[in-house]
Amino acid sequence: MGLGIVVFGGTLVDIKGYPNAKYIPQGRNAGRIMEVHGGVSRNIAEDIGNVELRPTLITVLDHSGVSDDILKKLQNHKVNTDYIMRTDDGLGTWLAIFDHTGDLVASISKRPDISEITTILNDKGNEIFKNADSIAVEIDMDVNILKQIFELADKYNKKVFAVVSNMSIAQERRDLLKKVSCFVCNAEEAGILFSEDYEKLEPEALKQILLEKVKLAEIKQMVVTIGDKGSIYVTDSGESGVVPSINVAVQDTAGAGDAFFAGVTIGLTYGKNLSESCNIGTRLATSVVSIKENVCPRFLPSEFNIEQ
Repeated sequence: MGLGIVVFGGTLVDIKGYPNAKYIPQGRNAGRIMEVHGGVSRNIAEDIGNVELRPTLITVLDHSGVSDDILKKLQNHKVNTDYIMRTDDGLGTWLAIFDHTGDLVASISKRPDISEITTILNDKGNEIFKNADSIAVEIDMDVNILKQIFELADKYNKKVFAVVSNMSIAQERRDLLKKVSCFVCNAEEAGILFSEDYEKLEPEALKQILLEKVKLAEIKQMVVTIGDKGSIYVTDSGESGVVPSINVAVQDTAGAGDAFFAGVTIGLTYGKNLSESCNIGTRLATSVVSIKENVCPRFLPSEFNIEQ
């Protein structure tokens, strides 16, 4: 039995605060507080599950009732949870404050301990990779876990797609980025990776810079999101393009980048080109920013012309 896209990474509980009126930095802001299931990889797995593609999540949870709820929700959204382990410190927390426009203004995270993924790979790695359609990873995970993942991906000839939650850590993994089929990040993160400032560049100018940078860094394919200007894709063979965003009223930007990555991974896993894959990512991300949830609503694969 196939495992679909197999997603590796941590799971967190997101505690999100929203002001009732204009956000005042360093002031006392009355508002509302929400707790939702989060974590980059958990979000990605649920996004893929919400496109009815039955992914598999490899993560670590704790023994709390919150983790029970996380498992139940994942299973309801058709995510395979058979390989998830539970430890005392397996669940992380992300505390986030948003302003009145829905933009993130401050956050603190307690990273989960996902070292037991090594045990999962030692025990079930061959089974998992043999039956995977592709692999999705957070490139800032523990380097020993990543090395195991890439070794197994090479063994079974599986494509690995990479996203980032902490670019400062990921910058130390540049050698592993050369092994990735496609790397997805935002313009700020790309600037950290290449030690430059890209935030004020227009899309066409940034595209030309990135074309040169991926060749020099030997990155096969890279997609960079540029907020309301859309996204840029480039390859080491010279292919490139700009995909525009879709204008909607923004409720909450949390999870939009994860949904975009999920869409790109879906497209590239199931036969779409980079431009088509970025369009899928754009549609999923747009559906997330217009709601309060961290993940996209339900879609059908046929809406993206996807056949498994």
